[in-house]
Amino acid sequence: MTPFPTERVRGQFPALADTGTVWFDNPAGTQVPQRVIEAVAAAMMSAASNLGGTFPASRNAVDIWDRAHAAMADFLGAGSAREIVIGPSMTSLTFQMSRVIGRTLKPGDEIIVTRMDHEGNVSPWLHMAEDRGLTVRWLDFDRDTWRIEPEALGALLGERTKLLALTYASNCTGSINDVQALAALARQAGALVYLDAVQLAPHRLVDVASLGAEFVVCSSYKFFGPHLGVLWGREDLLQDLEPYGVRCGPKDLPGRHETGTPQTELLAGLAATVDYFAWLGGEVGADGDRRSAIAAAYEACSAHEAVLALRLIDGLKDMGVTIHGITNPNRIAERVPTVSLTHPRHAPQDLARGLADNGICVWSGHNYAWEVVKALGLDEHQGVLRIGLAHYNTADEVDRTLAELRRLLV
Repeated sequence: MTPFPTERVRGQFPALADTGTVWFDNPAGTQVPQRVIEAVAAAMMSAASNLGGTFPASRNAVDIWDRAHAAMADFLGAGSAREIVIGPSMTSLTFQMSRVIGRTLKPGDEIIVTRMDHEGNVSPWLHMAEDRGLTVRWLDFDRDTWRIEPEALGALLGERTKLLALTYASNCTGSINDVQALAALARQAGALVYLDAVQLAPHRLVDVASLGAEFVVCSSYKFFGPHLGVLWGREDLLQDLEPYGVRCGPKDLPGRHETGTPQTELLAGLAATVDYFAWLGGEVGADGDRRSAIAAAYEACSAHEAVLALRLIDGLKDMGVTIHGITNPNRIAERVPTVSLTHPRHAPQDLARGLADNGICVWSGHNYAWEVVKALGLDEHQGVLRIGLAHYNTADEVDRTLAELRRLLV
């Protein structure tokens, strides 16, 4: 495999020019490449208009809208751009789709939500259940494997189960679920699967065609792009489901599920984000179409990140901390490089503040993994100290962070 081009990658991100700052806050939002910044600025100059007009700015906006949907179809492995719905955020899209799907359900129907999910894939369904008189079943994760096991899901599925809201990768523990196995069980029971891939998409290739889910959502600002949410849905379902929008809105896909004026400048940045992945694929030796280049980029990124994650986990082991997640090096492929920890004497917020004072950006608290933190028996406000790596990070940054933690934990 071609060596990972760390310096060329870092050169794409203006924020990384500040070598005094370590960006380990990536699960909450990543830095963006220069090409994304330039695309957003260019769109604001040449396409600051609504869609559907006959004048140049409006035609430019339509072109950007088309490019963004086509780019995300390639990024997710969708059958066509008609399956791509873009909105302000994953959470807002999920609230919207919960209303859309909720119209098809009746009192007494059951839905399953998990104690491993980000709140963005929990609260919308709880509200829907309350509005529609549905029964909510809670699916726990295994404390030994750190994943949701098929046996636990199978025990909850029944003839009244209509939907499973599931996470691909935890934003707290970093664990990756066996989505194909879980989705197959739900499908056998006749339930829809709504999959949150927000934390998986920055680190691994998402292939919606192979997952067995009906809906997959992600957030582009978590994978080096602008603040947008993206939903892939099975085309027949998206076409049949009655949109929750204005009466005179678009009737065709994907616009039928996109409400309001699109954020054209951010759509331009989204297409540029996909172009960045394709560029990176070329840098690591890929040839072929854009999807092939994206896949090669992810293969290189995940290998680079695995080395960094193992370095971080190994360095933490002698510090008296508890790592909440997979630490076995033989299972590193079953997690993303998001590492959450607690210490018996030091509050996560104090550690985060100490690291920030030394130029290292991390997060503390529940990080909207509210059910995860409660399931672990932790204070839901204190939560964890979360260190989240990305492909633009380096071994030197890991070592610097470990050294600062040792100093703080004295």
